[in-house]
Amino acid sequence: MTTNKNTTLVLGGTGRVGRRVTKRLIERGVDVRVGSRTGEPPFDWEDPTTWSRAVAGVKSAYLMYYPEVEWPGASEAIGTVARLAVDAGVERLVLLSARNQEEAIRCEQAVTGLPVEWTIVAPASFNQNFDEGVFLEPLRQGVLALPAADNADPFVDADDIADVVVAALTENHHVGERYELTGPRLWTFAEGVAEIARATGRELRYQPITRDEFADAIVADGAPRSFADPLATLISEFFDGRNSSLADGVERALNRKPRDFADWVAEIAPTGVWNAA
Repeated sequence: MTTNKNTTLVLGGTGRVGRRVTKRLIERGVDVRVGSRTGEPPFDWEDPTTWSRAVAGVKSAYLMYYPEVEWPGASEAIGTVARLAVDAGVERLVLLSARNQEEAIRCEQAVTGLPVEWTIVAPASFNQNFDEGVFLEPLRQGVLALPAADNADPFVDADDIADVVVAALTENHHVGERYELTGPRLWTFAEGVAEIARATGRELRYQPITRDEFADAIVADGAPRSFADPLATLISEFFDGRNSSLADGVERALNRKPRDFADWVAEIAPTGVWNAA
């Protein structure tokens, strides 16, 4: 186990944002402890006995909750890990939160109420949901069906998120800041799918469905109902219009504009990730 007063713990260090954070920190010469089930020491959100050892002997930590910070019970778990970290001598916490979600707000309060340097990073939906996440397989099949109606969202690039997280972990002027991160413009899912269709030359479409239809479809694909129902609720609430606005978190944190979804699509399309299944 790495023990270094300058070590940074990255929870979810092999995930979409976490692996980008890990890479950037290593490039800066930071000693990184990857918080994952296969890490050394291991960290598993489903096994509280792993939490204390993972936070011991580090100076700062990036906190994220799996499966999502909006998930029922996330705030209790985040609060426990954050307290363990502070008690172990961790000096700085950076939390990956979410916009306008009650459980995420409770997670934030669990961190900001502690005697520690903190920064909150609350992004919109990731671009990478389309090529690394739950939207990928439906797109390969040709139809993305979601309980999001025609509401718009300012999709944000995970690379922008990682840049903000790394800045907050390594620079002092982000302490006490809450950054809402969005892309530079709003996209409906119909528009986003059409952009991918144009870039790939495929016939793709977006289909609005109900929350229950989405949950039933996940169960039909083999997921347990205990997972499908909370996920369907989370997605239907996140995309119910409450997040249909732009924020300036990327500009405030990094002094630059966020990446546009269309530019990201143009880069990813040639990889073939959206080719027909």
